[in-house]
Amino acid sequence: MTVSAILLIKLSSLGDVIHTLPALSDARRIWPELQIDWVVEEAFVPVAGWHPAVRTVIPIALRRWRHHWRDLWREFPPFRAQLRAQTYDQVIDAQGLLKSAIVAAQARGTRYGFDRHSSRESLSHWFYQQHIAVPKQAHAVERTRQLFARILGYACPTTPPDYGIAGHFEKQHAAHPTLIFLHGTTWSSKHWPIAHWQSLAQLAVDAGYHVQVAWGSALEQARASAIMAVHPHVSLIPRTDLAGMAQVMLQAKAVVGVDTGLSHLAAALSVPSVTVYSATAPERTGTYGTKQVHLQAAFPCSPCLRRHCYYQGKYYTSPVCARDLSVERVWMAIEMLI
Repeated sequence: MTVSAILLIKLSSLGDVIHTLPALSDARRIWPELQIDWVVEEAFVPVAGWHPAVRTVIPIALRRWRHHWRDLWREFPPFRAQLRAQTYDQVIDAQGLLKSAIVAAQARGTRYGFDRHSSRESLSHWFYQQHIAVPKQAHAVERTRQLFARILGYACPTTPPDYGIAGHFEKQHAAHPTLIFLHGTTWSSKHWPIAHWQSLAQLAVDAGYHVQVAWGSALEQARASAIMAVHPHVSLIPRTDLAGMAQVMLQAKAVVGVDTGLSHLAAALSVPSVTVYSATAPERTGTYGTKQVHLQAAFPCSPCLRRHCYYQGKYYTSPVCARDLSVERVWMAIEMLI
C-alpha cells in the first residue's frame, strides 16, 4: 500500500478533534514520512496544526455558512478547489456523519470511512469507496485508532494514547499550586450547580490552592464571576485562545470540569483531571488518557443524553442528576488524584 499523503476529514467538535490525534501518532510511527492534510472547522484549526504529522490544515466554515449564505456562495468554490488540488492516497472520513462524508466526496482519492453498522449516521457510508467495520461500543479514541490501523494496514496499538501535542508547548510552573475549573458547556443538562462550584472553590482555597476559572461567553463569564466572588485567591483566566488555554492548563496541579471540549484538551495534555458527568457518560466519549477520573451521576434518568433537563419531580436541582455529584465526592477525588 502506498501511504504518503492522506486527507483527513474530522470537522468538529473540539472533543472529537482531540479524540482523533492519537490515531495520527500511531500512523506516524509506522509511516515516519506520512503527511496529513486535515479538513476541520475554522475554530479548531490551531488544534489540528499542533500535531507534527499534519502538513496543512484546511479550514471549513460549515457552522458559519449555515447562517451566512453569501459567505458559503463566495468561500465554497476556493475551498473545494483546495481539496481537489492533488490526488490523495487515502481520503479518510473519521467522523462518520453525512456532512463529513459529503465533504470527503469533494476530494480526489480513494475514500474510506466507517461501514453502515459502524458510522454515526448510516447514510454516510454511501459516499465511501472502502468501508471499514469498527465496534461502535469502543471509546471514540480507540475507534479512530482502529479505523486508521485497518485502512493503513498495521496492527492497532494497545498502548495508551499519544496525543502528540504536548511537545508543542513549553511547560511552566505557576507561582502557586493551582486548580482550574472548567464549568462552561453548551448543554444546560451538563452543568454542575454554581453553588457546588463555589463550595469546591472554598475547599480548595482552605487547602492552600489558588483557583482559576475558565470562561468563553458572556454567560460563562457571569457564572465564573459568581464563583470568583468566594475568595480573593479565586480568579478568572483572562480571555485567551486555545493555545493560551493549553499553556495555562499545563501549569495547574489539576483540572476539574464538566463534559466539555476543554476537559478533553486537559486530558490530551496529561493534566490530572476530575470530570463530572450528569447527562452524558464517559464510556464512549469521556476524557481519555492518564490521570483521568470520571464521576458519573447515578440518578435513575442519567445519562439521558439530552441537551436540557426535563425532569419533573420532587427535586429542584437542575439538572436534577447533579444532586448525586456532591462537592464532597468531587473534592475527595481531587485529593486522591494529586
